[in-house]
Amino acid sequence: MRLFQLSRESVNFPPPEMALREPNGLLAMGGDLSPARLLNAYQRGIFPWFSAGDPILWWSPDPRAVLLPHEFHLSRSMQRFHRKSPYRVTLNHAFAEVVEGCANQRDEGTWITPEVKRAWRNLAEMGHAQSIEVWLNQQLVGGMYGMALGQIFCGESMFSRASNASKTALLVFSRYFQQHGGQLIDCQILNPHTASLGAKEIARVDYLHWVNQLAHQAVSADCWHRQTLF
Repeated sequence: MRLFQLSRESVNFPPPEMALREPNGLLAMGGDLSPARLLNAYQRGIFPWFSAGDPILWWSPDPRAVLLPHEFHLSRSMQRFHRKSPYRVTLNHAFAEVVEGCANQRDEGTWITPEVKRAWRNLAEMGHAQSIEVWLNQQLVGGMYGMALGQIFCGESMFSRASNASKTALLVFSRYFQQHGGQLIDCQILNPHTASLGAKEIARVDYLHWVNQLAHQAVSADCWHRQTLF
């Protein structure tokens, strides 16, 4: 296996199955973050992840972390919190602010460079990227953003500035997404936070099968309209 070098002239990728085993899932480097390339990547189970100052790196790890909305795990403590939740949850009210919130997270944000922010704002303006916001009074205290891909939502990053804010974002969105025909949330790489909420690892070949099956299946027509969810 070798690491592929992408050109700026073509937005094509090598097959995800050709990704390296170590580091797990590294497939290619180079190219750019144009909307066409990003859409092509996510439709093939590939995503960019790199640090500031490094070349763009493209990944398709095996296994892949996913969350099936109907398998969301709601702990008893979170149930109690949510019943009396002080939060309001909205959809597509403050995309740029959510991306900025994720970029400012110590553990999450080091790779969300100005170039990445611009790329995702472009996708949002085209209707391909969505944000979920959690508000306490009029203050943004948490949220998440990602790419809408048919009946799949590719979660990119989340942040929290208050207790259970990011959990609330994912809980409310999972229920909403399922009600509108969504079947799978891509979490990319499993971590303790998403695992505690029901995310699990599946083989890359199975994830690619899901993408092929669901990426071109529509959710409800009003699914991504700007609105209050909770």
